[in-house]
Amino acid sequence: MLRPEDLKLIEEKGITSAQVEEQLERFATGFPYLRISSAARVGNGIKRLSHDEEDAAIDRWKRYLADGGEVEKFVPASGAASRMFKALFEYIDGDTDELKPGTPVAELLADPGKLPFVDELRSTVIRLYGEDLDAMMKAGRNRDIIAAIVKPEGMNYGGLPKGLLKFHSYPDGSRTPVEEHLTEGAQSAANADGVVNLHFTVSSNHRELFKKKLDEVIPQAEKRTGKKFIVTMSEQKPSTDTVAVNPDNTPFIEDGHLLFRPGGHGALIENLNDIDSAVVFIKNIDNVVPDSRRDVTVRYKQVLAGYLIEVHDKIEEYLKIIESGNYNIEKIREMIAFMHNTLNIRDERMKHLEDAELVLYIKDKFNRPLRVCGMVRNEGEPGGGPYIAYNADGSTSPQILESHQIDPSNIEYACMMSEATHFNPVDLVCYIKDIHGNHFDLPRYVDHATGFISSKSSHGRELRALELPGLWNGAMSDWNTAFVEVPIETFNPVKTVNDLLRPAHQG
Repeated sequence: MLRPEDLKLIEEKGITSAQVEEQLERFATGFPYLRISSAARVGNGIKRLSHDEEDAAIDRWKRYLADGGEVEKFVPASGAASRMFKALFEYIDGDTDELKPGTPVAELLADPGKLPFVDELRSTVIRLYGEDLDAMMKAGRNRDIIAAIVKPEGMNYGGLPKGLLKFHSYPDGSRTPVEEHLTEGAQSAANADGVVNLHFTVSSNHRELFKKKLDEVIPQAEKRTGKKFIVTMSEQKPSTDTVAVNPDNTPFIEDGHLLFRPGGHGALIENLNDIDSAVVFIKNIDNVVPDSRRDVTVRYKQVLAGYLIEVHDKIEEYLKIIESGNYNIEKIREMIAFMHNTLNIRDERMKHLEDAELVLYIKDKFNRPLRVCGMVRNEGEPGGGPYIAYNADGSTSPQILESHQIDPSNIEYACMMSEATHFNPVDLVCYIKDIHGNHFDLPRYVDHATGFISSKSSHGRELRALELPGLWNGAMSDWNTAFVEVPIETFNPVKTVNDLLRPAHQG
């Protein structure tokens, strides 16, 4: 039962009491596992383009831009970097300076010159300890060195957002992921006027840090690339927060109030819904490479975007034919073949629909947001995977699933997971306006039954938290989706600080 003070807080957040009641009910019922038809693979849900098809897609993308097409980059950047430095925090919380061979800290300090932030580290240890880095290493003061990297009194890398850490070294200094996204945008998403529109989602406590960095680096990026940058930021909306509960599913009360928590990256569907552009690139903040290794990335950004436009061209053509009423049975069959072969949508009910009902069904399926997702062959990297899954209406379509959405006790599904050939590197290009230029209302296309519940704590007390459907999972469940195979070279995430030592990040 919600108290008057609870209702006041709910209203302030822009949430309805009905939504909170639904969330509380969801804790009791849980989320259902998804029904799966098969893992997607090349020839079954994943498109492998030939070199000529890739070139044609790139040409189509360039024509789209030349014709004044709208485009924006959308970069989720609100995450703190604390998980990147988990091994470092564990080391400084220990009781020895000894470096065990093969450990992340030993690898990190084996050659500090490879670290893109080594200059900052050198000046920081002098400031903190009055000695230079080489002398401290020689003296075996390893914990002090690591503390200088992660602690607030040092570089505070354990408390900053990933987007503002130094990732790559250049002769004129090191660049952050924010700067690399500016450069990548200039090479793949500049409009006909030479303008690059970027949007970063940030946390409220880091917004001023991002603003300060952007004010510093945008003039440099404009000089370096010859493009103009228009950069905006937003935060997760309070209306997307979710209520927390105790382990017995009663509301979690802290300081006399209901405890609300951020709803996860699925909350960003509301931020994406505010973007006024037909085409939007989506890519995680940490998946960037230095200039010397970006050619493959830029090529496949253009391939994915061009293929998106090619698919949208056909959808627009078919929807205009349907609206005109000027179609025949051959054209309807062509549309169904496109639905099957390109969008990978299938529905046994279509066989039993009368012609008029069938056309309305096709129109409804086509008239949706569209996304093309890059898929990488699985080489042991973690990440969600591409599947053909059942929808609430009984149809099947491509979906990006996380392991928690799949029933682990289902032997058939476990076999599908073990035989999956690709995973999702979070490299998407989306078309979010209809054929008349009207913005789709993206929250309408969320499958609210695809969230999940996790165990967390607050001030030492256990709680259960509700995560909204993931941005590229259930939040885009009812979109039209095409999976396209892209090379592993396009996927270079930085999940731990040691990833910065990989060749892909060494320039």
